[in-house]
Amino acid sequence: MAAYSLLPSAAFVKALLLALSTVWLLPHVAAAKHAGVTRLYNFDIKLANVTRLCHTKSMVTVNGKFIGPRITAREGDRILVKVVNHVQNNMTIHWHGIRQIRYPWADGPAYVTQCPIQTGQSYIYNFTTSGQRGTLFYHAHISWLRATVYGPLIVLPKLGATYPFPKPYKEVPIVFGEWWNVDTEAVISQALQTGGAPNVSDAYTINGLPGPLYNCSAQDTFKLKVKPGKTYLLRMINAALNDELFFSIANHTLTVVETDGNYVKPFSTNIVLITPGQTTNVLLNTKTNFPNATFLMMARPYATGQGTFDNTTTAGILEYELPPQMGKVPIKNVPVFKPKLPVLNDTSFAMRFSRKIRSLANAQFPANVPQTVQRRFFFTVGLGTSPCPQNQTCLGPNNNTKFSASVNNISMALPSTAILQAYFFNRSNGVYTTDFPPNPPVKFNYTGPPPNNTMVMNGTKVVVLPFNTSVELVMQDTSILGAESHPLHLHGYDFFIVGQGFGNYNPKKDPANFNLVDPPERNTVGVPAGGWVAIRFLADNPGVWFMHCHLEVHTSWGLKMAWIVLDGQKPNQKLRPPPPDLPKC
Repeated sequence: MAAYSLLPSAAFVKALLLALSTVWLLPHVAAAKHAGVTRLYNFDIKLANVTRLCHTKSMVTVNGKFIGPRITAREGDRILVKVVNHVQNNMTIHWHGIRQIRYPWADGPAYVTQCPIQTGQSYIYNFTTSGQRGTLFYHAHISWLRATVYGPLIVLPKLGATYPFPKPYKEVPIVFGEWWNVDTEAVISQALQTGGAPNVSDAYTINGLPGPLYNCSAQDTFKLKVKPGKTYLLRMINAALNDELFFSIANHTLTVVETDGNYVKPFSTNIVLITPGQTTNVLLNTKTNFPNATFLMMARPYATGQGTFDNTTTAGILEYELPPQMGKVPIKNVPVFKPKLPVLNDTSFAMRFSRKIRSLANAQFPANVPQTVQRRFFFTVGLGTSPCPQNQTCLGPNNNTKFSASVNNISMALPSTAILQAYFFNRSNGVYTTDFPPNPPVKFNYTGPPPNNTMVMNGTKVVVLPFNTSVELVMQDTSILGAESHPLHLHGYDFFIVGQGFGNYNPKKDPANFNLVDPPERNTVGVPAGGWVAIRFLADNPGVWFMHCHLEVHTSWGLKMAWIVLDGQKPNQKLRPPPPDLPKC
């Protein structure tokens, strides 16, 4: 079997394992001379000692690096990543934004599409970038391990293809994350046991560095050195566990050109809002002449919930290179400018910003929005409660409950085996049921006073869709435990955001205002706090696909569900079989 085939034979896997055992990250990725090459990466999941904020801790990493190494490919390439687990935690990796056409075996969410890679075991993730380009990323997809296991996945256009915007002088990943002085696995374990809200992070980071606004952190500051009169493409990724972020660079305007790997109509802004799970590419035009100043780039949270959050600010430095004729200017004599960011709960800015994003929708990059709908769904998303176990005091909203979260009042319980394997081998009994409610079981004033009963139901229920079904899904925030923004991520698909608004969705009036011409196409959307969002997609990718809130605390509490898209009639519309090295539970 050829090396470019999606499903390697057992012999090829053995040969590949041998090859990958001697291959490190290949340095010549960007220099490939032809399209459709295969790129090999080796990810050793291992502990490493990392120091930030004068605090050293041992944490799970990719290849001992924090943040993880960059993967770079071109549209149409095949990527093979051998992941070897050297730590005591189970591990999976999700390639966030890769559609994984007909091959969810490489998608990564634990107990949804695969069993985890256990200690001492390995798995080869085998996927293509066919029909995709832009800024994506990868992260662990089990428990809270993505706090430290994440990195950029950059898909460049095909050789000879150009960007639909001015060619940048340089491209720079800007990856937002969090720093925790403590072990995040202990944080979520304690929270789930007590039923209370988990502790929050100690700092935000830019490319793994908290920056100079934190104590004992000036030496851990990301610096972007630029030349005057140049255009830089900043590839921004929010890999933080639990926080949406505002971002700005002092005295500079940014031009948004891409979101979640899809080109958009360019627009200028001083501030970008980016939720966990989202990526945003912006052009930064530097000043024509040396400004004799430095400029802070800062990010701090957009927080809408009632719970505690990390109310700190991370900063990097935009530093202009000195012209040779100026010699050296002492840094202490150079003024430093700070950007102004919105207030922490500025929901109106969030809505205004999201409404500016429109698909490019031209002949080369069309917006293929489903114009008709075959299946309509209405999902409530939000927090709730579950009972406290007998003889235990819980730290939820009151002493008799635990915090929980749900979709249509179903708080998803992950099974002990992968849903995808149970589906493919027709062994669903005892693993999942296909009766996920298409509408809320009980109607109420979703954004008004909370109902008397805030208890959720637990279950492993999925929605089943025939192949090529056109779907419209309205997701409605609830105020049961306070209105809150929820960044919802759908695996295996990009979708069109055709409408959004505040208050309760009105099915008779709101569709009249839907944008079916050039809506943004994304894989992660922020459901507005106290509002709703409507998306459409064509179910043309068979398999099992996870959908969940990308605030990790809400996923842990159950704000997640899964779709099963059935096979089509043609051979190229059917789910491919699993690889021979698929991990076992």
